[in-house]
Amino acid sequence: MAKNVLLIAMNQKLNEIKKIEKISQWYTGKNWGFYTKLVYFDFLSLKPYFKKGNALEMGCADGAMTQYLVKVFNDLSVVDASKRYINKVTKTYSFIKGYASLFEDFKPPEKYKNIIMAHILEHVNNPIRCFKKAKKYLQDDGVILIIVPNANSLHRQAGVKMGLLKKCTDLNKADKKIGHRRVYTIDSLKRDIKKAGFKIRKTGGVFLKPLSNQQIDQDWSEKMINAFYELGKEYPEIAAEIFVVCVL
Repeated sequence: MAKNVLLIAMNQKLNEIKKIEKISQWYTGKNWGFYTKLVYFDFLSLKPYFKKGNALEMGCADGAMTQYLVKVFNDLSVVDASKRYINKVTKTYSFIKGYASLFEDFKPPEKYKNIIMAHILEHVNNPIRCFKKAKKYLQDDGVILIIVPNANSLHRQAGVKMGLLKKCTDLNKADKKIGHRRVYTIDSLKRDIKKAGFKIRKTGGVFLKPLSNQQIDQDWSEKMINAFYELGKEYPEIAAEIFVVCVL
């Protein structure tokens, strides 16, 4: 019986890794346009809450956020289930320590002052388990910084009005294609964070997004984009993304 349970667990992990590698192939080499700018805004939103010391980026993907983190942290580690991603990021930044592992299996050799979880909680099987694992390798006075898409973003609410979604928390075709399993509201994200035993120090919004990335790419000026970044700070409940700063 125990052997069967172990085999099932191993098969589940292998299937998860295969799924992640397949998604990584779809991501690699894409021209992300405005999304790249949005990741930069994510970084700017989290930067004021970084602490001096080492850092771990959970879910580095192809390095969209990593390229900014390397400018702040001299001691940076990254972990991702995709070997493709780890190989790419560590080849680009030779001083980074890279680990190819599912978060559930990750056993780092050190604890971290900063743990960045940008755009991973919408992908993982069990977010609370992911939080609890991260808790084990956070320094006592460390900080966890989270970014997720916001279910109540203005553009998703418009999608409901247009009949593209039944409700804001539904997954659309694009969500499913890139491996999203959920879309958080600020309330549901806070609930998972508290269940895992963290305290919330700060929440906020990143970018007020009334249209799709493609429409913004085609029609918006840099001045417009920057203005809507500032508006996201003022209207976090309907911003495109949610950020949360957590401590033990």
